[in-house]
Amino acid sequence: MNKKKHIAILGSTGSIGTQALDVIRYNQDQFEVEVLTAQNNADLLIQQAAEFKPNTVVIQNSLLYDKVFAALDPLGIKVFCGDKSLAAVVEMESIDVVLTALVGYSGLLPTINALKAKKKIALANKETLVVAGELINNLAAQYNCDIYPVDSEHSAIFQCLAGEVGNHVEKIILTASGGPFRGKNVNFLQNVTKKEALKHPNWSMGAKITIDSATLMNKGLEVIEAKWLFGLKPDQIEVVVHPQSIIHSLIQFEDGSIKAQLGLPDMKLPIQYALTYPNRLKTNFERFNFINYPQLTFEQPDKETFRCLNLAYKAMEAGGNMACVLNAANEIAVNEFLKDQIGFLQIADVIEQVMQKANYVAQPTLDDYISSDQQARTIALEYLNVKNLY
Repeated sequence: MNKKKHIAILGSTGSIGTQALDVIRYNQDQFEVEVLTAQNNADLLIQQAAEFKPNTVVIQNSLLYDKVFAALDPLGIKVFCGDKSLAAVVEMESIDVVLTALVGYSGLLPTINALKAKKKIALANKETLVVAGELINNLAAQYNCDIYPVDSEHSAIFQCLAGEVGNHVEKIILTASGGPFRGKNVNFLQNVTKKEALKHPNWSMGAKITIDSATLMNKGLEVIEAKWLFGLKPDQIEVVVHPQSIIHSLIQFEDGSIKAQLGLPDMKLPIQYALTYPNRLKTNFERFNFINYPQLTFEQPDKETFRCLNLAYKAMEAGGNMACVLNAANEIAVNEFLKDQIGFLQIADVIEQVMQKANYVAQPTLDDYISSDQQARTIALEYLNVKNLY
């Protein structure tokens, strides 16, 4: 009998985290939940912990610690709080795989600690590689750690590369749904609401990533992530809008042959593949049927209207700390949009301004990434004339 894999889920109450627990629930003979963490959703964290009986939970918001402790201590579950506990918990010897499903920059330090502890990483937090891709790759090599992509697009590329060792990839093609505003012009986007932007046509995701999808910044972040995951140059990464979200991404080899990975939009499949690689486990997921999709269509992304994608390419081409700056500015801008403080089109304006004003560091250290993130957030808030609440 195979030994169960012990899983730490960082961000267990979010979209990826809850779907990961669905996967584990269906495969209880394969997995054991070792750690669960959440930022603010104490009620769901308590519910999850009561069901899966992890060794440890972390609630990042220290104000909620007493509530979580009172509920879980009688069950023999260790309870910690705060960002330092989050970063430290991944070092537990009993953990086999760390699923980083945190949102944004917050995933960086826990992932670094997990690599230093020689853990396998199932990476759903693309910002970790966006912010500090070179550093993360160097640590993975130094500590001989595997990083398995969870994003559907990168999982698709990863799956298409299986069995292709030594075969040169000419380019990869990341597919994008186009989001809720595909085909709309600037005039239309002037007055779109938060409610409209949060209506993704194909995927069910958290608020931040859904807005990133609407601006195409999510695809921009994925382009940068792909560079680091697969060792590519910027001109080897192409984006194509594919509204049906059936082809999750493609690779083209130097002989012109193209491989693609297809399936219905369901994040549980890439989550499971990252947790079980190189094996595939039987699932009860709904199956794709070509007859139900007689047309699969493709179009160029509108980079002039959806400027965030272009800004991401510029940050990737600039290198150094610029992608870190881009990410921080985007996190501030999206947060302000979600608070109804700025309009949809202003998100790109904020990012562009911050990229122009932030200090450029060609060969950043971890300290440089941390200071660049802080500086970019400060510049963004000053530009917006918003009180710094961060």
